[in-house]
Amino acid sequence: MLKVKRVYSFGKKTAEGKAEMKNLLGGKGANLAEMCLLGLPVPAGFTITTDACNEYYQNGCTLSDELMSEVWAALKVTEERMNMKYGDPENALLVSCRSGARKSMPGMMDTVLNIGLCSATIPGFLKKTNNPRFVWDSYRRLIMMYADVVMEKAEGIDLGEKGIRKVLDEKLDEFKTEKGYKSDTEITADELKFLSEEFKKIVNKVLGKPFPDDAKEQLVGSIKAVFKSWNGKKAVSYRRIEGIPDDWGTAVNVQAMVFGNMGDTSATGVAFTRNPATGDNLFYGEWLVNAQGEDVVAGIRTPNPLNDDTKNEQNMHLHSMQEAMPNIYKELCDIRSILEKNFHDMLDIEFTIQEKVLYMLQCRVGKRTGTAALNMAMDMLQEKLIDDKTAVLRVDPAQLDELLHPICDPGAEKKVKPLVKGLPAGPGASVGKIVFTAEDAVAWFRKGEKVILLREETNPEDVEGMRAAEGILTARGGMTSHAALVARGWGKCCIVGAGALKVDASSKTATIAGSNVVIKEGDVITLNGTKGNAYLGSIALMDASENPRFQAFMKIVDKYKKMGVRTNADTPADAKVARDFGAEGIGLFRTEHMFYGKGAEKPLFLLRKMILSANENERRKALDELFVYSKENMKSTLIAMDGLPVTFRLLDPPLHEFVPQDSEKLEELAKSLGIKKSDIEKRGESLHESNPMMGHRGIRLGVTYPEITEMQVRSIFESTVELIKDGKDPHPEIMVPVTCDVSELDYTKKIVDTIYDDVCKKFGVRKIDYKYGTMIEIPRAALLSDRMAKTAEFFSFGTNDLSQMTYGFSRDDIGSFMNAYLDKKLLAADPFQTIDQDGVGQLIRMSVEKGRATRPNLKVGICGEQGGDPASVEFCFKTGLTYVSCSPFRVPIARLASAQASIKFGK
Repeated sequence: MLKVKRVYSFGKKTAEGKAEMKNLLGGKGANLAEMCLLGLPVPAGFTITTDACNEYYQNGCTLSDELMSEVWAALKVTEERMNMKYGDPENALLVSCRSGARKSMPGMMDTVLNIGLCSATIPGFLKKTNNPRFVWDSYRRLIMMYADVVMEKAEGIDLGEKGIRKVLDEKLDEFKTEKGYKSDTEITADELKFLSEEFKKIVNKVLGKPFPDDAKEQLVGSIKAVFKSWNGKKAVSYRRIEGIPDDWGTAVNVQAMVFGNMGDTSATGVAFTRNPATGDNLFYGEWLVNAQGEDVVAGIRTPNPLNDDTKNEQNMHLHSMQEAMPNIYKELCDIRSILEKNFHDMLDIEFTIQEKVLYMLQCRVGKRTGTAALNMAMDMLQEKLIDDKTAVLRVDPAQLDELLHPICDPGAEKKVKPLVKGLPAGPGASVGKIVFTAEDAVAWFRKGEKVILLREETNPEDVEGMRAAEGILTARGGMTSHAALVARGWGKCCIVGAGALKVDASSKTATIAGSNVVIKEGDVITLNGTKGNAYLGSIALMDASENPRFQAFMKIVDKYKKMGVRTNADTPADAKVARDFGAEGIGLFRTEHMFYGKGAEKPLFLLRKMILSANENERRKALDELFVYSKENMKSTLIAMDGLPVTFRLLDPPLHEFVPQDSEKLEELAKSLGIKKSDIEKRGESLHESNPMMGHRGIRLGVTYPEITEMQVRSIFESTVELIKDGKDPHPEIMVPVTCDVSELDYTKKIVDTIYDDVCKKFGVRKIDYKYGTMIEIPRAALLSDRMAKTAEFFSFGTNDLSQMTYGFSRDDIGSFMNAYLDKKLLAADPFQTIDQDGVGQLIRMSVEKGRATRPNLKVGICGEQGGDPASVEFCFKTGLTYVSCSPFRVPIARLASAQASIKFGK
């Protein structure tokens, strides 16, 4: 039996792993190994595998003896490579312990630095470095991080607002205020030593146990804590949002410490090989002298710009690395080029400078906005770094949504002055009511409010609130802070580092330095994330202008797209928008939507007249009047989609939905029908149903009132013939909704055939090309698809109703329980947002197979909300569907998702 390897070493330009092993070593561990193999300066260390994480949970959260024997052996190799010894009184090696899943989860799991400092190693470390301020600064950082990550969070202790990290931060701020210090760097060595001892007393008091004074115990505790952080609240929330499986697990990276806090010749920084907000091919980043990495990403101090290209209004006065350390900056630029040539992508890198020596601590594929993703893909294609297919795969379908996001109307924006300015971390614009906590953001969002999350600085615990918010505004932090990274990854409008803001989360207010303005919870503000400006009140928004690069990119997308993309459109205007976005037809035209919105008053009146008629004769008279409007609506839609198919769904909703409620409308109807208002009210009451969504609707209306079907089918056929005579190229499709048996299709087909013959005779034509099919939205219809296909030439899965019928959930009422189901992980996702591939998906797969067994050339599509969901599009491609249909603005997303599925699965 082969021995399982759980630990992989790296360092001294050699490694046991490589970039391709990210599933086992996590993205961070695999890339650390790859950087070693590229000959880059990487401190030695080792990676504990993701398999070991799953094993840890299977073992009841214990580290096995087999794992720990490999850990101690790998630590010995690290000691030899660094020429130091862990726990040694005279030449102590200190290590960091970091997480690393196979997909980047920035800030969602935990890190501990400076592990190994204790009473046994501190004296030798003081003697070796001759830098007491650095040693005591490193020790107080270890106490703060270890107490927070290992002793509190990993143990499942929830102290809320009185968490140990907050208590210690407050103690540090209190001390600085007492001394009149503005920055941590002003605290002296003796004061840091004093604070370290005070911190240990506070830890013991708050958490009820002492800070560990043993190097070995510290390392074991840190490894366990990183494993446990995989199932921490923020990590679980982020995985659910990003669709990351729970069973992937995280790797643990134990790496020799190098120190950016050893004085003015030491520093730490984060950089991107290209601008993550715009995609510009410029080295982009931030750094801090005499600091450790957490200071940059946590937004604790406002960082300096990496170079002149990274300078902006907020940091123009600060020295860049390009100016202060030109030789090291050049070395970092060379590493940037090596990494991009090797990984063929934009990288997010972390580095430390220890006494003028540069070390690389991490590289990973960088989070980016939709605009940046598009620009990078097109630039790298032009630079021949990547090929067409890779360019298509580089843009997440959801990111295309960002390119269509609103921006501030420039005219309206010119008329107002910014309330406050910050760094433009996430582009686009957003308007919403201010909330001051992540919890309130989620609660208000669930009530249907649009909110802006305003924080002093965000931390990973805010992830749910950041997701719920329209936009994010923070007083502190830089372009590489947690808020900026996460917001960019999600395409959220975001402004960070608005230094004039003074946020008081406890009173839910904020003030602006040099101003009398007080912002309160519920106040409306507008964010321009492209400029970094925040405005009081609501500014008009507008669509972003057409991007020529977007058009060029979509041409490449269409080269690889095999499955068609149609749109769900209800008006000719919708159809035009969708066609402009590349829709290949209408997969769902809801004929009832002519009774809503602009110009609907007269047709709605006639429909109501028909519904409340006492007999067939009255109904037919009303329908004759309605026919003119129906035909005009269908004809204009066929014109908008000339040359492309239009699937007309026959009338679907229950009739009671159209019955008027206000007295004036009832009087008008009564007068038109020559009856009393009270009679109208009685007829309306007679239409009431206990469960209308499963009641008298769809095909059932056509069975009881065939004259409705006759009028609609005549509208379709007459419009088609008239357009053909005008030189147009219409392609109508008639779709019968809510069917459960082929007999319903046969019944309706007889009506269609009668009207077809009548129209052909009336217009003197021999043939009208059209298709006849049905929506599959009832499980019985899916189960009997082989029979349904005897009459239907196409199926269109109405995934909204099919999901509703399969789950037994009313989609109109899920708001009262769906969030609880998702929070408690009873469901992996909302089945009305993405196709449930296990249950509903099984019905779809079976229906397709059975339908095509009867009719091999059966066309199959979906027309529910899920048609624009990338995961559902991929499922449809793998299931062999002909097309998906979605709302007009999601057509580009579905096109990209379809092309990516073609590339990945190669049908």
